[in-house]
Amino acid sequence: MAVMSQAIPYIPGATTVGLVFRDGVILASERKVSYGYFVMSKSAKKVFKITENIGAAFAGLVSDMQILAKEAAAYANLYTYEKDRAISVRAVAKLMGNLLFQRRMLPYITQTIVGGIDEDGPSLFVLDLLGSVMQDKFAAVGSGTEIAMGVLEDEYRDNMSLDEAKDVLKRAVKAAFARDSASGGTVDMLVITRTGTKEDTMTVS
Repeated sequence: MAVMSQAIPYIPGATTVGLVFRDGVILASERKVSYGYFVMSKSAKKVFKITENIGAAFAGLVSDMQILAKEAAAYANLYTYEKDRAISVRAVAKLMGNLLFQRRMLPYITQTIVGGIDEDGPSLFVLDLLGSVMQDKFAAVGSGTEIAMGVLEDEYRDNMSLDEAKDVLKRAVKAAFARDSASGGTVDMLVITRTGTKEDTMTVS
C-alpha cells in the first residue's frame, strides 16, 4: 500500500489520508502547521478541489501545495475547454506528477494524494515530491504516515459505505494525533461522489 514518510526534518508535520469507498473517495488533512515544536498555524487548508469531481490533499509546505493545486486546476480547466470533456482522475495525477518532475531541481516540498471519480469509477493516486505516481485504494502522507497506515492496513475493506469509510479515516487520524506531536487539530475532509463534491470538517478527540 502507498506510504510516504516525511523525508526532510524541517518539512512541516501533518497527517493526510485518502481512501476509496463504495461510492467515491475521501481526502482529509488536519489544519495544524508546525516547525519542530513551534505551531505556526491551526487553520491551514491542505485539501483542495481541482475540478468538480477531483481533489487533492497534501502534506508539506503550505505555499507549495497552494501553487501546485492552482496550477493543476488551471491545466485541468484548459483540458476540459479544449477537449470538451472532463479530465480523468488518472490524467490529473499524471499532470501533477509532470509539474512536480519539471521542478525536480528546485522541488515543491509536498507529498500529494489525488482522488476523485470519473467514468471508470472512484480512484486514488499518491505522489512524492519528484512526481512519482502510484495508484492505491488508500494512502497516507506526512509525519503521521506510519501510524495512520497501521490503522488503514488493518481496518480498510473494499466496498465500504461512506459512514464506514469516515469511521476508518477518523480512527487512523486519531491514532496519528496521539503519537505524532506535529499533527493535530480540526480535520478538513473532501468527500467526492457521483452526486457531487462536499467539503466537511471533523473534530478528532
